[in-house]
Amino acid sequence: MDLGFLLFDSPVFTWVILPLLIFCSRIFDQTAGTLRLVFVSKGYKNIVPIFAFLESIIWLLAIGEVMKHLNNAVCYIAYAGGYAAGNYIGMIIDEKLSLGTVIIRVILTKASEELVHKLRNCNYGLTVVDAEGSIEKVKILFSTVKRKDAKGFIAIVNEYNPHAFYTVEEVRTVNEGIFRRNGRRSLISAQRK
Repeated sequence: MDLGFLLFDSPVFTWVILPLLIFCSRIFDQTAGTLRLVFVSKGYKNIVPIFAFLESIIWLLAIGEVMKHLNNAVCYIAYAGGYAAGNYIGMIIDEKLSLGTVIIRVILTKASEELVHKLRNCNYGLTVVDAEGSIEKVKILFSTVKRKDAKGFIAIVNEYNPHAFYTVEEVRTVNEGIFRRNGRRSLISAQRK
């Protein structure tokens, strides 16, 4: 079996293997960079340096190979494509991890007792405030929930009041409160302290 195509100066290596390696390297370093920014914004300071180290070392390796092959336009495309794909993959991983806490505000114009009862029965901490809207009296529901529980909360709101106006915002710090329990403790939650 002839493995000559794997030689570093062969056309197959220069035009196919090297761009693939650069593309994959950029995916890994940009995914690490995206996750590093997520962890910084959530306050996970102990894990951030690990991601920063991985991001920078992989970037140096990738850019070094691009600089060695400035006459290879496929390397440029692989570099940029890996950057774009790494950002996208990092955002998908962030969604799957669902780290952090959000505040959900729901503004209701119609009767909300059943919705409030359902949310409380599902162990969501809830504050209900009577308020004056621009047209009529409204009720505002406030709840601070783990980000991974936000979809369930919103699904209940949509079930009971599909036309409710709601907003969801990231919260940096929370002190006490009522939160749904899942009984698990992750590496990330341990790193946050």
